[in-house]
Parts: sequence; C-alpha cells; structure tokens
Amino acid sequence: MTYSQIGSPGNALAADARSLNTLKLQAGQNSPAAIKEAAKQFESLFMRELIKSMREATMKSGMLDSPGGDLGADLLDQQLAVHMSGMPGGLSDMIARQLQLQTAGAEPAAVPVEPKAAPKPITFAPTTPVKTTTGQAEFVQRHGAAAAKVEKDSGLPSGFMLGQAGHETAWGRSEIRMKGGAPSFNLFGIKAGSGWTGKVAEVTTTEYVNGAPRKLTAKFRAYGSYEESFRDYARLITQTRRYAQASQQTASVQGYTAGLQRAGYATDPAYAAKLSRAINLTLQLQRAQA
Repeated sequence: MTYSQIGSPGNALAADARSLNTLKLQAGQNSPAAIKEAAKQFESLFMRELIKSMREATMKSGMLDSPGGDLGADLLDQQLAVHMSGMPGGLSDMIARQLQLQTAGAEPAAVPVEPKAAPKPITFAPTTPVKTTTGQAEFVQRHGAAAAKVEKDSGLPSGFMLGQAGHETAWGRSEIRMKGGAPSFNLFGIKAGSGWTGKVAEVTTTEYVNGAPRKLTAKFRAYGSYEESFRDYARLITQTRRYAQASQQTASVQGYTAGLQRAGYATDPAYAAKLSRAINLTLQLQRAQA
C-alpha cells in the first residue's frame, strides 16, 4: 500500500465535518449504496482513533517527535483504518443495519426477554401445626383489629406484631402495669429513654448481662390504649436506623427476628429463636381464625 491510495475513490476517509454531513444526508435518502458507504466511513473513523491510541501508547517516545513524523503517522493511521474497514460481517454491517432502520422510521428490534416466573408465596408458619392454647387464641383475637389497622399504615405484618406482643407479655398474663395496678398498655416492653415525654411505668425486669440473667428495675413507656402501643412499636421499627435492616426482612420470620436480635432489641441471647416460635404460632392462629 502507498499513501496515494488514500485519495482514491474507494479508499477516501471522511475526516472532516463537511464530508460526514454529506454522508449523513445521502444515508437519510435511504440509498443502499450511500448507507453502505456511510457505515464504512464511520467504521473507518472508529478504527483510525483506535489505531492512533495504540500507536501513542506503544510507540511515542518523546525524543524523536516532529511535525513531519506526526503527519506521516497520521496518514498511515488513516490508510490502515480505511483498508481494515468494510469487511463482511464487521462493524460497518451493523452500522448499516441501524441506519436502514432509522431511515425507514422503524425502531431497532427488541431483544426478547424470558418472562420471569411468578414468585412463590412465602409460608411464614411451620409446616407442622403447633399446639396452641385458649389463652393464646384469645390474645390474638382480642388485639387483632388494632394490629391490622397498624399493619395497613406501617406495612409491618400484624402476625409479627401480635406474636411479639404475645411473647413479651406471656400472652397477656404478664403485662407491664403502672404503680397501683393500672395498665400501661405497653405490649412490647419498650423502655422509656431520655427522649420519652409520656407516662412511665417503673417495674422490675430480667436483663441478661454477659449472658447471665439479672433482676433490674427499669422504666417503660405507658400509653393510653393498646392501639397506641402497636403504633409506637411500628414507628420504632420502621422509622429508626437501628432497626432498618429488620424492617426490610418481613418476608421471613427468621430474618426478621434475627434482625431484631442483632439490633439489640432484647438482651436474651435466645430471643430470636423464642420470638420466631411465637410469631409462627400467631400466624397459625390467624389462619385458623380467618
């Protein structure tokens, strides 16, 4: 090959904006020959830049650079780019097909996507029925309406909340009470920290310190109704960073309870396992009562 071939009719490179615009105009007229030539020129320009980048990365020393040498290298890049373009099955064929679709006013064919299988329904409760008591069934039925209302607003499953409330209160037998015996309506054992401005119930509770149980006196939040207790619990789980991971695990009983334990909801090292059993039992009761 010689440099003179660059100027021959079939080997010219459209290296300026005027030539490219002419090619675009001809291709827009839906002429097969013009489309083929435009595609070849676009491929040539791409190849020219690729060769130029490779040359600069591997051959440029900085000591022998000169304007004449740069011009000669650029001419050689153009010549190589032209002769490497337009090969059957190459990039120019793909560009030509795209140009034909555009000039015909058609959209490129969409790649067929395999339909995703519908997700299988998640079964929260164990496959083997768990023996329940009358007290557990009455607790779930008594607080079911309040839990359902809070589920609608917060997204937390009512069965999860009812199960945890049942576990924390021994299914209603050991609810936290105010001084004098009045109910605190606190079903979840939520303590009254420094930011709590409502009523407080001060009681003796069991806490685990270094894995060992100890009796301590603690302050717990008090509410005006059981529904307030459900709503405060839902706010705690869904609106605080501490329980953000647990709140995203409501598709799995084990995932949710493990998330609560990791976040430090309770100090009992077996809390997640105990709570999982209570929630699974509640979900079983909910299905039976439906």
